[in-house]
Amino acid sequence: MKKLLLIFGWILLISPLLAQNFPKEEIDLDSFIQDLFALQDDDSNYEDLYETLFMLYQNPVNLNRTTPEELRSLYVLSELQIDQFFKHVEKNGKLLTIYELQAIPEWDMRTIYNLMPFVTVRNAGLNIDSRSLFKRITSEENQFLMIRYQRTLQEREGYSRYQGNIEFPFTEYTDTIPNYYLGSPDKIYARYRISHTKDFSLGFTAEKDAGEQIVWNPDTKRYGADFLSAHAVFYNKGNFKTIAVGDYQIQFGQGLLMSAGFAVGKGSETVSTVRRSHTGIKPYSSVLETGFLRGGAATYEMGRFELTGFYSRLLEDASLDVGSGRDIEFSDLNPIAINRDLAFGSVGTFNDGDLLPNTPTGIGITGFHRTPSEIARKDRFIHQTSGGNLTYKSKDKSLLAGVTAVYNNFGVSIDRDSTNFNQFEFRGRSNLNLGLHYSYNWQNFNFFGEAARSSSGGLGMMAGLVSSLSRTVEFSLLYRNYQKDFHTFYGAAFGEFSRNINEKGLYMGIKIQPSRRWALSAFYDQFKSDWLRFRVNAPSSGNEYLVRLTHKPTRKITLYAQYRFENKARNADDPTGILDLVLPTKRSQYLLNADVKASKYISLKSRVQFSKFEDDELTRGFVALQDINLDLGRFKFSTRFAIFETDDFDNRQYVYEKNVLYAFSIPAYNGRGIRRYYLFRFKARRNLDFWFRYAITNFRDRDEIGTGLQAFEGNKIQEITAQVRYKF
Repeated sequence: MKKLLLIFGWILLISPLLAQNFPKEEIDLDSFIQDLFALQDDDSNYEDLYETLFMLYQNPVNLNRTTPEELRSLYVLSELQIDQFFKHVEKNGKLLTIYELQAIPEWDMRTIYNLMPFVTVRNAGLNIDSRSLFKRITSEENQFLMIRYQRTLQEREGYSRYQGNIEFPFTEYTDTIPNYYLGSPDKIYARYRISHTKDFSLGFTAEKDAGEQIVWNPDTKRYGADFLSAHAVFYNKGNFKTIAVGDYQIQFGQGLLMSAGFAVGKGSETVSTVRRSHTGIKPYSSVLETGFLRGGAATYEMGRFELTGFYSRLLEDASLDVGSGRDIEFSDLNPIAINRDLAFGSVGTFNDGDLLPNTPTGIGITGFHRTPSEIARKDRFIHQTSGGNLTYKSKDKSLLAGVTAVYNNFGVSIDRDSTNFNQFEFRGRSNLNLGLHYSYNWQNFNFFGEAARSSSGGLGMMAGLVSSLSRTVEFSLLYRNYQKDFHTFYGAAFGEFSRNINEKGLYMGIKIQPSRRWALSAFYDQFKSDWLRFRVNAPSSGNEYLVRLTHKPTRKITLYAQYRFENKARNADDPTGILDLVLPTKRSQYLLNADVKASKYISLKSRVQFSKFEDDELTRGFVALQDINLDLGRFKFSTRFAIFETDDFDNRQYVYEKNVLYAFSIPAYNGRGIRRYYLFRFKARRNLDFWFRYAITNFRDRDEIGTGLQAFEGNKIQEITAQVRYKF
């Protein structure tokens, strides 16, 4: 009774304040990401980050049933704040209302503001729903259908070459294969989802990329839209914590063997992002056509233990090499790894009896099936993944420890030609990974780590800590060692490179906030490779550091300055082909940014980025931009004007752009030119929203844009996006 009176008093006192400061029903994910992860480049999978944020927003964490691992996965709270939260719950009991967060020591309004979109307060004892699962699903209000259309207005070379239909499947090799896009330049995307926090999540996704066809052709394994995905995930059914059928992802430990979602790597958030969270099975509804599992998985609770088992059978793209008759080319088999359009490598054996045409060799991980050759390699071999995890959680939630086993079978035997570059890469038809992971909380410290071995021979390990040294200082430290013959196929633990292989490193991060108005964050990372890497024909080492100073003179103004330096080795350019030298390269990036809430209706962003790249010569690049955002309630408008100039691709500039709801846009500003976009949103009814976006880039240094089938004449590129969402 005393607690109820206390909570009621808090509500009366702070309700007006909360009404002004807490987020609206609809969160602006673009602003949230830029605030927490303001450093964007090609080292992180931001589309996966965006999808994970969206899923957390649709299925918020119940603070009355949460764990330290789950709270850490939000990347909002410090170790001190997490520790204070559980002490508050232990002393006062479960939360009765979200307003009670104000009573927790060390929890300021900004922290609560960032956290609110992703959490909720529910007490199963007070709000239990006794209806059947079917009735809960059919009456659920949290469901929507979203349809998106995108197109580049200029006609690319691949469409102008179109010569009519072509017969599939190919039955014999030919000297030449028609090389053009068979489908229209329209990109179409549809998603339906219905979900309820910690109860169920059901949904499907369909996508047709530009150049692909919408066609029903079982011979080429195309059934309407080129990519189809569906999932059904159920939570807390008896002793089953999670049951998943369809497409899903799994996050165990630090992601060394199984990784999903929120792995943002190094950036301006210098402390919390070094650590992954053990979040288990997650539904998958992204349009990324790799890096997920397709089959079934379940987690069963046995007191302090959780047992998870999973199985996946996924068809992967591949092509044959005419010279070997039935050979398939492999290199990097990790579908989580990013920044590669096609994986190239050496020869293995294809096991089924089909013949493929003379196509580019490799495993396709882009998901594109636009040309006859891309269609011919669609779903050419079976990738089966199975395994399990046993995790122990202590009663006081201070210790989490577990063991993981993952078995991969590719349906093919990989027998590479031996070269200096790939002699430690994976060979064989299957691989077994065994690993241990832990996370231990002691006061304001969190110690974490994971170690694993692959049956192909190598070891991988990482260990670190995150701490709130005081109310104003946070610190992180991480060491990793991924041997050159360590092979994991769904792992994405913290590291400098896109795969956890052939890397050693030590990372240190710090964040200091002496007052609400000032904050300083920085990191330093030292790394090395004991063997050759892509574009590095020798063992190499490097380092990277970042410093960011943030100032908030008022609640409506945020200013920050940032400097980043990276030193990496790379093969020297030699036009004669005689020399084989590896030289250090240095890249410096400077950034100034100002965010201003000018009025109730208008917000502004101004940014200047400048970079220098040095190998055998010095090159530069910069971008200056101005954003204007207008919010009139039912109508919203955003625009950007950017001018950029870069000497080469090494100085390309990445800046996050606003897009239609839950879409992702982070283009590389490269060359010399001007870019603008205009984004409109109209809320026609309470449950019906429309978006339209127009973007145009004018180049001053070229008369042709793109290469190969993507090329077209002219010096400008125009893109349109239209989207509608209906909430049931």
